[in-house]
Amino acid sequence: MAAWKLGAALATECTVVLKPAEQTPLSALYLAEAGFPDGILNIVTGAAKTGEALVDHPNVVKIAFTGSTKVGKHIMSQVSEDHKRVTLELGGEISKYYLP
Repeated sequence: MAAWKLGAALATECTVVLKPAEQTPLSALYLAEAGFPDGILNIVTGAAKTGEALVDHPNVVKIAFTGSTKVGKHIMSQVSEDHKRVTLELGGEISKYYLP
């Protein structure tokens, strides 16, 4: 999921700080080992407080979040006065796939 969000930023040589879900940090850590130049893709792992610190940081100008509606609302309330660009993909709980 992170890979398609990273494409445009990395293609334009923007620095990306990625905080993966605390339950699944390994895929992002492996992605960082793919050979990007130093400082282009930065992985920050942690729980909700880590995410809040990133959202509140004055040097972060764009937030892209995929997750629950509850957390998305919280992010919007945090950035409403900062006028940061925000992209939210909200959907509730963890997706489940049912295969025959």
